[in-house]
Amino acid sequence: MSDAVSLMDLCSASEVPEGGSIKVEKDGLILAVFNLGGRFFVTDDACTHGPGSLSEGEIDGEVVECNFHNGAFHIPSGRVEAPPCMVPIRTYAVQVIDGKVCIALAAA
Repeated sequence: MSDAVSLMDLCSASEVPEGGSIKVEKDGLILAVFNLGGRFFVTDDACTHGPGSLSEGEIDGEVVECNFHNGAFHIPSGRVEAPPCMVPIRTYAVQVIDGKVCIALAAA
């Protein structure tokens, strides 16, 4: 028996500038949507170290630097790239459907 998965529509792909990110708040989630060369990634927006917003961070390749204490994360995997961060960020499976960026959520 497979687990049911539902898709949550976050935004239009055209809303996210190439090489940039936006913050999306939906259904109790606060997320950062990244556009890296036309590939879309979604992570939790909150830095795991402090009150920084990753959607407002500096993007360099596939790494985002938090605007609060300059810790950094690998956007596709969520792994920590630089201290003071120690806990990875949550990432989400992304699909672009009909020009909309969607994430997969396991059904409760």
